[in-house]
Amino acid sequence: MANDEFLAREVLGHGAYVCLRWRAPGNVPTGPLAHLAELAERQGLRNEFDPAPPAPSRESIAFLRRHGAVAGQIGDDDLLAADGVIHVSSARAELVDEFCAEASRQLGAAARVRTMRGVVRPKNYTGAAMNNFAYARQVTQRPGPEMPNAFLVPVSKTAEWWRKDWMERHTYFLPRYDDTGRMVNQGHALAAEAGIACLLRRTYRSQTEPAPAGEYDFVSYFECADNDVPTFHAVCEALRDVDRNPEWRFVREGPTWHGRRVASWKDLAM
Repeated sequence: MANDEFLAREVLGHGAYVCLRWRAPGNVPTGPLAHLAELAERQGLRNEFDPAPPAPSRESIAFLRRHGAVAGQIGDDDLLAADGVIHVSSARAELVDEFCAEASRQLGAAARVRTMRGVVRPKNYTGAAMNNFAYARQVTQRPGPEMPNAFLVPVSKTAEWWRKDWMERHTYFLPRYDDTGRMVNQGHALAAEAGIACLLRRTYRSQTEPAPAGEYDFVSYFECADNDVPTFHAVCEALRDVDRNPEWRFVREGPTWHGRRVASWKDLAM
């Protein structure tokens, strides 16, 4: 295992995507959804469909209804075929634990339930200049009608990646240059630059790295307006181009799931 003792291990928040594949799509039971709605209200979860200033807290919930999905290298039929996804996040692990357990208990008879969990940690490879480049000018969450598209993109890194020292891993996020100063490849940061101003992004990391078998190392989530959906796909293609972004030689993707943000539990069940 590479020497990672200098990387940030603090946990800033917890989150989960509860993926639901209805067993009888035309007959979704409203009772269990109503029960979960009451639980979310007791927990004080804010609906992300209508974010209000100041910046959203981590105590939130969101509802995503299926629009489409594309298979990845990692088979995951429960995400690929999910009819809806509920996102829940909190600074408290016990709140997410309670919600996920209750969702499985309440909806298990009506749906196949697939939960993807993760944590938020401080950024490992982001200095002041990179923060100004990639984060200071990124788009913030907007109301659902303004940015209705939601994408889930879970990935895992290969064993070869995790054997690398953290300093070597760091280099894959930056451009590389030859001895004459010519850029050889863009690296992750430049390959994804087109999305900074129009794609909201959020990433949960596995509690342990690498993740346990059957789980993902990273679950990334994006929101955007209808006009920016082509930019999302262009950024994904740029990242997958190993001539532009050699990091992707060490990446294995799960399904890319495309949903539409909806306002309520009732909309999720339609």
